[in-house]
Amino acid sequence: MNRAFLSFTKSISVAVLAVSSFASSVYANEVAKPAKADASKGEALYTNGDAARGITACVSCHGAAGNSTIAANPKLSAQHEVYLVKQLTDFTGDTRKNAIMTTFAKAMTADDMKNVAAYLSTQKSKPGTAKNKDIVELGKQIYRGGIAEKNVPACAGCHSPNGAGIPAQFPRIAGQHQDYTIAQLTGFQNGSRKDGAKITGARQNSAQMMTIAKKMSEDEIKAVADYVAGLK
Repeated sequence: MNRAFLSFTKSISVAVLAVSSFASSVYANEVAKPAKADASKGEALYTNGDAARGITACVSCHGAAGNSTIAANPKLSAQHEVYLVKQLTDFTGDTRKNAIMTTFAKAMTADDMKNVAAYLSTQKSKPGTAKNKDIVELGKQIYRGGIAEKNVPACAGCHSPNGAGIPAQFPRIAGQHQDYTIAQLTGFQNGSRKDGAKITGARQNSAQMMTIAKKMSEDEIKAVADYVAGLK
């Protein structure tokens, strides 16, 4: 067997190996690439649920397009996708405890969560209103300027002046029901809420919120909740 033939055969082998390696790399990337969220599927699950899996329609508690009319249930419209996925994931573990939400969240797949979150994030939020004129001014002062003597920072620093929050870092809270906001701040205060799921891109804020809430009085929490309800 002459040298020319051996050289040609070697070249062919190298080329085949290169093509095979490239194909394997492309395949691996395709397999590893996460599926894109499907808002239309999210809308269907949110609106109709999935009886076969025991998932009740989210709309029954959280309202059309995420605009809850029940004070104890949060408004979810226009909420950031990553935040919603993180909370649903938290409900499947030990960090957020709610008998109803835990049951439904555990029945959902990761794609279900992403799809529902994608749908809700694009929905228009209906504004709420502040109800107690006697405390709303205090709420405004705390939200915008914090409480210096207690080292409580301004809520606006993380949740933005208009309550829109910051995607993947801090949730939207504008227009949220007073009762729900009070319940969450109280939960952070007494330690019953301590978000802990690790979601790519999501920021862990529970330690920060627990520290802040523990420094606030009941009246201060109520005042902030009322002010937040009127943000648009």
